[in-house]
Amino acid sequence: MNNSSKNKSSISTKNLALIGVMTAIICILGPIAIPLPVSPVPISFTNLAVYLAVYALGAKFGTISCALYLLLGTIGLPVFSGFSGGPAKLAGPTGGYLIGFLFMALITGFSIESFSGKLLPAVAGMGIGAVICYLFGTLWLAHQMNLTFTAALTVGVIPYLAGDAIKIIAAALLGPKLRRAVLRLS
Repeated sequence: MNNSSKNKSSISTKNLALIGVMTAIICILGPIAIPLPVSPVPISFTNLAVYLAVYALGAKFGTISCALYLLLGTIGLPVFSGFSGGPAKLAGPTGGYLIGFLFMALITGFSIESFSGKLLPAVAGMGIGAVICYLFGTLWLAHQMNLTFTAALTVGVIPYLAGDAIKIIAAALLGPKLRRAVLRLS
């Protein structure tokens, strides 16, 4: 097939490979979890990996990478926190946070792409994305564990705010370097 007959919506081999690599990174960092005695939600590095995927790939391909991670976990690969997987994980108390990662990727990616090279909008986008992820997670956690929204927020968000702020700072420092490295591959 020559270039003129290529479908404009097709994904290049390079982009497919990058999506695969970033999906693998999410799958490697995602299972690493630190349980907290005060919460059914462990500390996870998935959000950091999603931020990095979006920095490297942009909103569209970073979100595809995140969706592939969720698909792999849903079919049973042990890529979710604590090296777990399967549809029961999505249906369980932390399922809302997992689904929230998709929206976090879209929002963060939009912010990074719209304000290319600007640190504060990128950090704000990651923060807003985290809030949306927290919202999905908190609502689902409250439903699953028969908690009030405030109680679910107390156990499912509050203990993680400082750590997530550190992950946002780490992504803001590492992400632009990763993005430049990926752009040099062109």
